[in-house]
Amino acid sequence: MHQHDIEFRFCPVCGGNLKLQQVIPDEPKRLVCQDCQFIFYLDPKLVACSIVEMREGILLVKRNIEPQKGKWVIPGGYVDRGEQVDKAAIRETKEECGIDIAIERLLGIYSYPGKVQVVVVYVAHPLNGTPRARQETSEIWICPPEQIPWDELAFQSTVDALREYIQSKEE
Repeated sequence: MHQHDIEFRFCPVCGGNLKLQQVIPDEPKRLVCQDCQFIFYLDPKLVACSIVEMREGILLVKRNIEPQKGKWVIPGGYVDRGEQVDKAAIRETKEECGIDIAIERLLGIYSYPGKVQVVVVYVAHPLNGTPRARQETSEIWICPPEQIPWDELAFQSTVDALREYIQSKEE
């Protein structure tokens, strides 16, 4: 059972009580409604991010919200239901930094045991606008790759994506 499972107690179909049960052998236990037998599958949350290549370096933003408020990340956020993943990366970059970007390529997909988030990271370049802090960000930094503040990055996926990005540039 994952930490977030306990948050769901009632069936979204009929309002009955959900109980963690083995539905299929050799699969994780699932939340099952005790009244209508609806199986509540707990799906991962998809996150779309972009490493934006600027002339002077990589665009980093300092988070102005929890979790990890005050730490550095690449622009990104949750994908809305029905939204294309690459379009979400473009939207999130605009929301967090005020610039339009064009996606160049997929860098990688990152997931970790026990974590709900699956993070998709693209490499992009700016189309227009000047990066500026917005509601969810307190600072913008065009960071030269050799100055990445590794100990001040918010998430493991940020660390892993930036390392993979730098490695891809060296090859």
